[in-house]
Amino acid sequence: MSPYAAAVARVVQSVRSTCSRRGVCLVVPLVVLLPLVLATWGLAHHIYFDRSGVPELEPFVRFELSSTGTVYDARGTVLVELAREYRQVVSYEEVPLILRQAILAAEDKNFFTHSGVDYRALPRVLYRTAMSSVGAWGSGKGFRLRLRQGGSTLTQQLVRGYFLRDRWSRENDATLFRDKLTWRLLSVVVGVPATNKLFRKLEEVRLALWLEEEMIRRFGSRERAKREIFARSASFNYLGNGRYGFAAGSQYYFGKPLSTYTMEDAGKAALLAGITKAPRDYLPVPGNARPLRRRNEILALMARNGDIPKSLAKRLQAEPVLVAKATSPVKTQAPAAIDTVFDELRQHGAGRFGVEDLLQGRILVHSTVDQRVQTIVNDALETGLGHYEKRHPQAKGLIQGSVVVLRNADAAILAEAGGRYFYKNRYARYSDFNRATGSLRQAGSAWKPMVYLAAFREGLNLDTAVPDEPIAVPMGADRPVKWIANYDNEFKGRIPMRQALAESRNAVAVWITREIGLDRVIGTSRELGVHTPLQPYITTALGASEVRLLELAGAYRAMASGILAEPYIIDRVTDAAGEVLYEAARTALEFSSSHLTLIQEGLRGVVRIPKGTAHSLYGRDFPIPVMGKTGTTSDFRDALFVGSTYGPQGVTVAVRIGFDDNRTLGDKETGGRAALPIFREIMLMTYQQELVGSVPSFPRQIEEGIDQYLQRQAPDRVDSQVEDHHRTLTASPHHQGEQAR
Repeated sequence: MSPYAAAVARVVQSVRSTCSRRGVCLVVPLVVLLPLVLATWGLAHHIYFDRSGVPELEPFVRFELSSTGTVYDARGTVLVELAREYRQVVSYEEVPLILRQAILAAEDKNFFTHSGVDYRALPRVLYRTAMSSVGAWGSGKGFRLRLRQGGSTLTQQLVRGYFLRDRWSRENDATLFRDKLTWRLLSVVVGVPATNKLFRKLEEVRLALWLEEEMIRRFGSRERAKREIFARSASFNYLGNGRYGFAAGSQYYFGKPLSTYTMEDAGKAALLAGITKAPRDYLPVPGNARPLRRRNEILALMARNGDIPKSLAKRLQAEPVLVAKATSPVKTQAPAAIDTVFDELRQHGAGRFGVEDLLQGRILVHSTVDQRVQTIVNDALETGLGHYEKRHPQAKGLIQGSVVVLRNADAAILAEAGGRYFYKNRYARYSDFNRATGSLRQAGSAWKPMVYLAAFREGLNLDTAVPDEPIAVPMGADRPVKWIANYDNEFKGRIPMRQALAESRNAVAVWITREIGLDRVIGTSRELGVHTPLQPYITTALGASEVRLLELAGAYRAMASGILAEPYIIDRVTDAAGEVLYEAARTALEFSSSHLTLIQEGLRGVVRIPKGTAHSLYGRDFPIPVMGKTGTTSDFRDALFVGSTYGPQGVTVAVRIGFDDNRTLGDKETGGRAALPIFREIMLMTYQQELVGSVPSFPRQIEEGIDQYLQRQAPDRVDSQVEDHHRTLTASPHHQGEQAR
C-alpha cells in the first residue's frame, strides 16, 4: 500500500472509531460546517468584491521600473551603462510572435481567455498540494501544508513580483505577516511559512482579478488590457545574471535583439521562456542539463499547440544549448573615470540626486571624458608598462600605473586611468581601486615646481644665483643631521635657478625652501589645488610628502594656464526627461602673470636645456612644445612625469608608474625612463588626431629667454639627450626623498 493510501485509511478509521464511541457524527458536521461556510463566504467576498487596500494603479500603468543609467562622454556617446537591474521595457508588438507563443506554452496557455485566474488549473494545483501534504504526513514528518508551485497565470506572476514582492521574499520567515487569531490558529496546524504563503497566494488572486478589471476599464477592451499586461510581464520577468525582461535576456544570452526572431529561433524562445520558472535551476550554463530538458518540453508544447511544425520541434530538440559569450554592460574604456563620476555625484547631489539614482536610471550624467583620448591613454599606459616588463620580466602582470589628462582652460578631466586596463586576468571595473585619485604616493622631484613658484613669489627669479652645495637637514633630537646630495653626487657651486630646476638639483630645492620658509611652499601648493595634508618637514621640498596624482596634475595645469580651478568630471546631470539638475559652475581665477611666466619658462627649460631632465621631448621626432618635470621617489619606488602644452588652449598629462606594494622599480628606473615615454605617446597621438585643437606655442618672451640663456651657456651645450639621473640620499623616516630629476 502506498503512503498516500495508508494515510487516508488511517483518517477514515479514526473517524469511524470516534462516531461509534461517542455518537456525535450528526452534531459534528453542524458545528464544523457552519463556521466553514461563513469563512468561505467571507473569503470569497474579500477576493471577488472587496477592493479596499488595493495598490495604486497609476504607477503600474506607467510601468516606471528602474532602468539603465547612462554616463555619456563629452561628445555625447555612451561611456558606460549602469544599473541595479539590467532591463529593457518592450511593448506587446516588440515581442516577436514566436517568443509570445513560447511564453504562453510554458506559463499560461489560457492567458487571453481567463480573467486573471485560470480556474481550469485549480483542480490540478489542489490535487498536487493535497498529495504532497498528506504524503509528508504519512511519512511521519507531521502534517504541514505544502503548497505546490504551478498554476499561476502571467497576471498572478506579475502581481506577485510587482505588488507583493516584499511579502513574497519574506514568506518563508518564521514570523507571521499578520498577528491575527485566524493566522495564529492556522499556523499551528500548517506552519508559519505555509500560512504566510497561503495568505499571500489569496491576496495574489484578489489583486490579479482587480488588475485585469482595472486594466480593461483603463484601456477600453479586454484584448488591449491583456496585451498591456503581457508586455509588462515580458519586461518584468527575471532571466538570471541580473537581466530583467526577455529583450535584455536575449541580448545577454544570444547577443540577439528581439526584432530579429523568426520561427527558426523557436529554440531560443523556448529556452528564454523556460528560465522564468526558476532562474537558478534553468540558467544555460555548462554542465546544467535542466535548461535543455525544459527547452525541449516547451518546444513539444508549442508543437502540440500548433505554433510550430512537429518536424521543426524535433530538429531543434536535437540541438545543444548554445549561448553567446556574455559581455558585461559595465565594461568601459574609462573605469577610473566612472569612479570619479560617483565621487562627484556624492559631492554635488546634496540630497537631490546620487549614485543610486544613476543606477536606477533616474538620472543621466554627461561627463567631460573624451573616449578617443581615453583610448589613447589606455594604449599608451599598457605599452609603457609592457616596455618596463621587458626590462624586468619578473614584474610581468604586477607593475601598475595611473594617468590623468586635464583641459587647461577649466580643469575638465578628459581621460583618467586608475590602473592598467587588463590586470590579473580581467578587465578593469569601475569599482576597482583608482590610483589616480585614491593612491597617496610621494611626488619626488615632480614637486619641485611648487618650491620654485613659491620662490618667484618671494622675489627670486630664473637668473638668481643659488648654491648647489652640500646642505644639512636636521633629523630630530639626538639624531645626526642628514646631508642632502644630488643624484650624481656632484655639486656645481652657485648656479642660476633656471639651471637648478632644469637639472633637478636637490640641494638647491632644499636651500630655497629653507630661505623662503616651508609655509610659503605649502601655501603655494594649496593655492594650486593640492589639498592633501603635507608633512611639515624640509624634505617636503624634495617630494617626500604624499599627494594624489590628480592633485599634482591640477597644480601643473594651473601653472600652465594661469587659471585656478578644481578638476571636475561631471559637466551636467539631467533627469530622464532632459531637465538639467546640475551643471558644473566652471569658476576660474587668474593669478599673478609675472610669477606665472617665470615658472612656465623654468619648466619649458626642463625640456629645452640640453641637460634638462626632459630634454628628450625636444627635437624633430617630438614637434610639440611642452613644459614639464620628471620625478622619481626614494629607492626608485615611483616614477612620474607631469607636463603641459601652453596656456588655456593646452592640456596637462600626469603619469605615475609603481607597484601597489611600494617595492622598488629597479635601479635607474627614473621618471624620465619609465613615465616620460607614456606622456610622450599620449601627447603625440592626441595632437596628431587633432582631438584637443591645434598645438599652442609658448610666447616669444619665454622661448627667447631660454635662447638667451643657452647662448650664454654655449660652451657647455651638448647635443646628446640625457636621461633623468638625479637623486637624493635617503634622509629619514620623514624623508622618503626623490631620486630622479
